[in-house]
Amino acid sequence: MSFLSLNDISRTFGTTRAVAGVSLDVNQGEFFGLLGPSGCGKTTTLRMIAGLEKPDSGSILFQDKDITNLPPERRGFGMVFQNYALFPHLNVFENVAFGLRARHKRKEEMNERVNSALELVQLPNYGKRAIDQLSGGQQQRVAIARAIAIEPALLLFDEPLSNLDVSLREETRRELRELVTRLGLTAVYVTHDQEEAFALCDRISVMVGGKLMQTGRPRELYEQPSEISVACFLGRNNLIKAMRLSSSKTTDGEFKTLEGEHTLHLPVKHEDLAPLNKPVYLAIRPEHVELSTNNNAAENSLRGNIREIVFGGATSTVRVDANGLLIEALVLRTDALEVNQPCNVILSPDHLTLLK
Repeated sequence: MSFLSLNDISRTFGTTRAVAGVSLDVNQGEFFGLLGPSGCGKTTTLRMIAGLEKPDSGSILFQDKDITNLPPERRGFGMVFQNYALFPHLNVFENVAFGLRARHKRKEEMNERVNSALELVQLPNYGKRAIDQLSGGQQQRVAIARAIAIEPALLLFDEPLSNLDVSLREETRRELRELVTRLGLTAVYVTHDQEEAFALCDRISVMVGGKLMQTGRPRELYEQPSEISVACFLGRNNLIKAMRLSSSKTTDGEFKTLEGEHTLHLPVKHEDLAPLNKPVYLAIRPEHVELSTNNNAAENSLRGNIREIVFGGATSTVRVDANGLLIEALVLRTDALEVNQPCNVILSPDHLTLLK
């Protein structure tokens, strides 16, 4: 039984369909991510989980109970907003205590929970401070303390780190992951930042255009994208347009690239193959592309010339023109490479992915 289940939920605003038939399951104790570009529907999905928006169709189950029409105050979820939504006229203590007062908790219990929550987010003795006396990172921690003070069954995060600078964002996400794990909480985290989602989440659903494109663990999504939209959104990718040459009954797929007319081989499954006369896309990450200045006979070895070398610190990007097919490789050292130099581009079959 899933802890939280979304079953074919949709939401339309006017003529715009923000969320289209989304279904997913979140397990208890899981840090689950909703990742996608701006306007893809991830925040609307989160707001439907929180009860701040109602789906036009579909249902939401929590611990096997239908909460689709349950008001937000009766769901018992904690939520951290992008702009923190703190009350500027209340001090830190009163902000954290707000949800507890609404639940009519006794003064002794409220004091204990507020102080405990502030300890957990490393803001002890900050209770009497005004909100405008805090830095952005401290305000974000107060927002988290307010969310966990009510001891929520589920924590919801709507891009809570996007207003922080880079160094503080990295530090805070480490603390956030550690806090959620230590408390044994279940969390759903919305972000457009791939690096942030990979660092925080156990599993991630990638959303594009209001739809869920793929769900999986970070490494699985990165190394085995199932859709072109996922491959394009998650980091850099070489997308190679090709036609299938091999039979649909073989597990050794043979493809001819439309640019450069190279022949490539990779393992395939029958159910993933398109018709013979329909173009497909093959994908490979730049870090999986191997460059060689020797004329070796490795499988999927393409002859080309180095067009550009871009220094990037620890790694450099090398762009190669293989008879009209442009391929990017990410390399550690470029000492033996120079522009206009002939080379072999090796696309390992183990790292080539056939996209839908």
